[in-house]
Amino acid sequence: MRQTALTRRAVLRGSTAVVALLAAGLPLRAAPGRVKLRLMATSDLHVNVFPYDYYRDKPDDTVGLAKTAALIAAARAEVRNALLFDNGDLIQGSPLGDYVAYSKGLKPGEVHPMVAAMNTLGYLCGTLGNHEFNYGLEFLGNALAGETFPTVCANVVKADGTPLVEPTRVFETTVVDEAGTEAVLRVGVIGFVPPQIVQWDKSNLDGRATTIDIVEAAMAHVPALRAKSDVVVALCHSGIAGGERRGGEENAALHLAAVDGIDAIFTGHQHLVFPGKDFDGIDGADARRGTLHGKPAVMPGFWGSHLGVIDLELERIGAGWTVAGFAVEARPIYERGADRKIVSKVDAVASVLAAAQADHDGTLAYVRQPVGETTAPITSYWAAVADDPSVQIVSQAQLWYAASLGADAGLPKLPLLSAAAPFKSGGRGGPDYYTDVRPGPVAIKDVADIYLYPNTLRIVKVTGADVREWLERSAGLFRRIDPAASGPQMLIDPDFPTYNFDVIDGVTYRIDVTKPSRYDKDGKIADEAAHRIVGLMLDGKPLDPAAEVLVVTNNYRAGGGGHFPGADGSTIVFEAPDTNRDVIVRYVMKEKTINPSADGNWRFVPWPAEAEVIFVSSPKADASSLPAGISVEPAGAAENGFAKYRVRLG
Repeated sequence: MRQTALTRRAVLRGSTAVVALLAAGLPLRAAPGRVKLRLMATSDLHVNVFPYDYYRDKPDDTVGLAKTAALIAAARAEVRNALLFDNGDLIQGSPLGDYVAYSKGLKPGEVHPMVAAMNTLGYLCGTLGNHEFNYGLEFLGNALAGETFPTVCANVVKADGTPLVEPTRVFETTVVDEAGTEAVLRVGVIGFVPPQIVQWDKSNLDGRATTIDIVEAAMAHVPALRAKSDVVVALCHSGIAGGERRGGEENAALHLAAVDGIDAIFTGHQHLVFPGKDFDGIDGADARRGTLHGKPAVMPGFWGSHLGVIDLELERIGAGWTVAGFAVEARPIYERGADRKIVSKVDAVASVLAAAQADHDGTLAYVRQPVGETTAPITSYWAAVADDPSVQIVSQAQLWYAASLGADAGLPKLPLLSAAAPFKSGGRGGPDYYTDVRPGPVAIKDVADIYLYPNTLRIVKVTGADVREWLERSAGLFRRIDPAASGPQMLIDPDFPTYNFDVIDGVTYRIDVTKPSRYDKDGKIADEAAHRIVGLMLDGKPLDPAAEVLVVTNNYRAGGGGHFPGADGSTIVFEAPDTNRDVIVRYVMKEKTINPSADGNWRFVPWPAEAEVIFVSSPKADASSLPAGISVEPAGAAENGFAKYRVRLG
């Protein structure tokens, strides 16, 4: 693949972005007779083509493949040889994806707008992400059929044992060494997806496809791929986690790197950036240099926020090639200025926008359709510290739906509860990543802002003891507050995703964060003796541990997502044909006017008034929506544009 000639000036311009360089060192110009090969990748694009926030209905310079495309063009211009890959999660994750799946449809022969945009950029190969399965295998097949590049995945097989897509692919590409001599390089590519898709999308995959452990699949396929390749690239839609390998890991990239025969790894799924401080302290991962077990690896953010770049310096040894040096970086499309404002580093590429323009326009019309009104704001600024309207409206809709099913559903006559979690609550998404629906008309975009995922509704039958453990698992969101400590104490564990902080409506309870957490962030028992949930009541009486109840939730949770007690797929008693988001739309349409104010069914056990408990939220957060019994006051600026608040009870 012949590219624009590398110049010293071009490399020097880009050198400040280099995050990792092995001691072996990749020189600014590779030695004559050696080949410098640039590998680039996007990951977790989630149908973000335009730099646009459909939820807030305004431009957003922090997202969009059209912006990443400018980085791709610049990175290609710096070197002679460059290859572009994608690491999965393409077709779901924004209202554009839902518009195509639910409103417009995708017929055989039609090209998905995300795919159309990618087709303009010259991708060599891609892999599947877990969200590729959210709309079913037929929809996925139609989307993949429009690609001008192949997709590989080695650990998903159909019911008959044959691969769902090609496990591996070898590409022959013509490269130019530093002396100007051409050579043919064989690049082998293998892909992987979290094996948990069989739980998360059970309704779409049960009886049709299953998964294999990532490392086991690699060990089965890499030796043959290595024998046919000069360079082997792993597209691993799986994150980076430490600890001993046990098999079946959701985040297995570090363990994958230990497999012989792989030269470079693109990781994803976690919506983080590697190299970067998010991965400090993990044995085997060098978060500064960008290596996993010594091999170059990069995780390029999410929604188009970064371009992952791995530069390999290849040296010919006999009839083959060896990696003599490498460099790793994750190039961002924006940075945050000292005043917390977003500073765009690139302009959107017009040809990428044009490829998806018609569907972008259709999405805007789709999400702007009003479905009802709200008399109160629906925000998630305080969803992790108080009963919250953005969670309350979900539970109201889920309980309405379940109560209206009637006798034909075959449900036992048991108390109905609802489990829901805050999806947009800051964190990795940044200080603007919160639900904020003002009083007045409610449009589809607002419902999508409240409920991000195309989950389908499920009902599980569990015991009162399961409900208590379910809530204990949720309470792992909080760090322990030491009543005797002086100085500020951070309330939230930043490594605990808020989508695993389930609030259960239909019962009342309190959370004592002065006690240690019973569960860790992965849902494993951390302290057998610990209990944070107190005063768990149903209809004003203590909830009997042996009593049976029904909990309305979603397919992800009911199928085992998050590892919640009582929710492992075996307790499901009803599988709805409707998505949770559609249930909310139908509820709002029926009610016409809603009041989603939280009912305060959960709260904290008071900590000492002198304890300085700090919570991080958006600087735009409005404390007027907090329920009685809790208050906040500003406590200064936090990192990455967030603000600190001191939480007081009583």
